[in-house]
Amino acid sequence: MAEGGTLAFSDPDGYAAAFGDVRLKLTITGAGDFAAQLTSLKLRHLAFYHCREDLPRIAHMMLPAGQIFLSFPAGNMTSTFNGSVLRNGGMILHARGGHMHHRIEAKNHWGLISVSPEQFASHSSALTGEPFVPPCVDRILRPARANLAQFRQLFGQARYISEAKQDLIGRPEVATALEQEMLHAIIHCLSTEAGDDASKARHQHAAVMARFEEILSTHIDEKLPMPRLCAELGVPERTLRMCCAEFLGVSPTRYILLQRLNKARSALRRADPSAVSVAEIARNHQFLELGRFAVTYRTTFGESPSTTLQREARR
Repeated sequence: MAEGGTLAFSDPDGYAAAFGDVRLKLTITGAGDFAAQLTSLKLRHLAFYHCREDLPRIAHMMLPAGQIFLSFPAGNMTSTFNGSVLRNGGMILHARGGHMHHRIEAKNHWGLISVSPEQFASHSSALTGEPFVPPCVDRILRPARANLAQFRQLFGQARYISEAKQDLIGRPEVATALEQEMLHAIIHCLSTEAGDDASKARHQHAAVMARFEEILSTHIDEKLPMPRLCAELGVPERTLRMCCAEFLGVSPTRYILLQRLNKARSALRRADPSAVSVAEIARNHQFLELGRFAVTYRTTFGESPSTTLQREARR
């Protein structure tokens, strides 16, 4: 049975958890209160996600291998997917079980669609006469105008059904028709692709960044000198810096600092100010100089650590 709806979030962790099997890690990079809205519609073989976010951030997304994923900017927005700047009209067909770094610089809308591989292969074979082979690396798609218009129209219908017409979701004929038409629209977009990021260099950089995230996930609460980090990655420092600039828009040390600051902010939001202090949370996240931590925190998020702690308690 189809299901869907719209959820609003003021907490990055809650928003990330709402993507289910898609593992999403958000690193907020700008000041302000986090606000996001996620509209989803899950059909039998296909799921739509329309995402609205208000703050600049870097997202590391790990996609389950059991589905095929397509991501794209929505509206008239621009996003950076795995180092490739995409404007409205561009899409990325993701490798099965792949990693993605998605960067936005301000308020942004973007979309994500997941499709059953078996269903997609069946429709692709029927429409094109050729078997569909899932890509081993991400592929940029720039569909023809007519195909793109059809895709946008159907994606808009999915949003409309999920946001305003909940009663339509329970009608099997509506869900089946929308699913089949969207599958056909995606296949037509693939047939007119003009991809350019299947280069060996881009694939190697993506592999470096995936490994970089794996290392950070286990060592983020430790002091991680650049020589040790590069040794574990097996790449020169120059290569790591180049990959981070391409995929993240910041240096590796800045990204590590931002991740630690985000973890500290998450802890401050969850903490009881009557039982824990800012200094204790700072020390737990390897910020040993409280004054420097407070200045860096305020510069990044636009408020002091103590303000975050007290404000969340009031809420």
